[in-house]
Amino acid sequence: MRVLLLVSAFNGLSQRVWCALREAGHDVGVLVATGHEDIVDGVAAAQPELIICPYLKDRVPAEVWKHHRTVIIHPGPVGDRGPSSLDWAILEGAPTWGVTALQAVEELDAGPIWATRTFPMPAAAPRKSSLYNGPVADAAVECVFEVLTKAADPAFRPVPATELTIEVQGARPRPAMKQADRAFDWTQPSEHIIRRIRAADGNPGVRTTLAGLDVFAYDVHPGLTRGARPGTLLGRRQGAVLVGTGDGSVWLGHLRDATQTRPVKLPATTLLGKRLRGVPNSPVPVGTEPEGPAYRQVRYRRSGPVGWLAFDFYNGAMSAGHCRRLLAAFRHAAAQDTRVLVLRGGTDTFSNGIHLNVIDASGDPADAAWANIKAINEVCREIITCTRQVVIAAYAGSAGAGGAMLGLGADIVAARQGVVLNPYYDMGLYGSELHTFTLPRRVGPETAQRLIDAKLPVSAEQAADLGLVDEVGPRHPEAYGEWLTALAVRQADAREARRRQAAKAKRLAGERVPLDAYEARELAEMSSDMFGDRSGFAAARRAFVGKVRPTTTPAHLLPAPRSEQPAARPRQLSRPRNTAPAGDTQVRVRSAVPMSA
Repeated sequence: MRVLLLVSAFNGLSQRVWCALREAGHDVGVLVATGHEDIVDGVAAAQPELIICPYLKDRVPAEVWKHHRTVIIHPGPVGDRGPSSLDWAILEGAPTWGVTALQAVEELDAGPIWATRTFPMPAAAPRKSSLYNGPVADAAVECVFEVLTKAADPAFRPVPATELTIEVQGARPRPAMKQADRAFDWTQPSEHIIRRIRAADGNPGVRTTLAGLDVFAYDVHPGLTRGARPGTLLGRRQGAVLVGTGDGSVWLGHLRDATQTRPVKLPATTLLGKRLRGVPNSPVPVGTEPEGPAYRQVRYRRSGPVGWLAFDFYNGAMSAGHCRRLLAAFRHAAAQDTRVLVLRGGTDTFSNGIHLNVIDASGDPADAAWANIKAINEVCREIITCTRQVVIAAYAGSAGAGGAMLGLGADIVAARQGVVLNPYYDMGLYGSELHTFTLPRRVGPETAQRLIDAKLPVSAEQAADLGLVDEVGPRHPEAYGEWLTALAVRQADAREARRRQAAKAKRLAGERVPLDAYEARELAEMSSDMFGDRSGFAAARRAFVGKVRPTTTPAHLLPAPRSEQPAARPRQLSRPRNTAPAGDTQVRVRSAVPMSA
């Protein structure tokens, strides 16, 4: 079926739907909602059989929904209406929530129902973005495929919402949530504060005051300290600050200055700066685990012959400091007498590469970007050259740009079903992370270049077909964790581990071009982008940090004209046959063509 995704942005859910529909054989295009006339003209040019809106904050023009079947994916159950569905569900502690696919009509969220799903809410308050990218996205994909099945049935008619039973308690029309609804006082219990901040994370945050500065708060975690004066800054660690509450304390990882016109979300210690004078730092040494749920972004533990190094950076952004922290932990883990080392990213995001917000907020963005890329390269180098253990890079969450490249040097890349990889650079940067070494070795030089040039998302399943990842585990986080443990235990067999380690050491020793040469080539290109701004890195970075809405749909996402529509299933990139002489693909470095902004 010819399907058009009408979206406000090509976000994670939209990318996942795009990948799933293409892999199911549908002809899929994307139209970014940049304005009323652009939407009308874009739909007319696309001539879709069905329009699906997995992420749309704008009203669908009547000229569109009156003439084309248009289905909205709403992140709420039957009966729920309004733009703050997830915010209210988290804030009020709803035990069950859902997703509804409904037909676009004049009144928002009031159309007849095509499909619906419900799911249990986590007992502890989830971050809104975690809920959206997890249970909501899973339910949305199921709804989309049910819509496609029903759309192929000429006899199907969607059911008016008034004829369906409201199964989820609390589902009702509600207004947009305001800051007054989110407000809290530091004298209130920690759980109350955590629930409010997480209901607003990652947007818009909750306004409060810290150290005399009005800020929006994000990235909250429970603290262990008790008995302190509410609202007092008690400590700092790994970019976060510890704040006293009515019955304990909470860690705040990120803040946004509410006094600025266009504030940028930054690590809390970066934003507060000199206001933290006298606030004690409480670092946790590498390899030690404090009792209880203490705040830390990188954790290491071992279970017999398997070492587990887990990292979880907010939104997957890795500043130079994050990279140095992960590097120290990786070196500690690699020095242990384990046979397998599992490097596992967060369930929300594995990594999205360098930290553009921190870079943009620095006094010298070019210099900060340079330090950041060199720091993340050090992590990539350690992964590539580790021969003491079998390294498993566990992509439990989606990844993009340099973050997608980060783990490719591991012996085994194990992704979770449903995650999406964006293995390319699209920020006015050539890219580094030693991808000119790792990517061709995984997928072949031709496919590597096509991935870089196409700038399209890749599902975990397609990534496995390409050789970008080696294993794909189950979607449910707990099931994935069990599957990953079983994989690590199998690889920890003494004979198998020795075989892999010896083969990797021999392969690295046989490289005709040293790893330094690949990095030097990449950094030479990156220096032109960062310091010379040859490809518009500065403007692209500012647009990203400022969340500037796109004014056009990228050409590579637009639907092909009807005359170019393929008669059969769209061709997918596939694992190449290596017909080159042995060692030939091992020395190629892709051409130095700068990526456009």
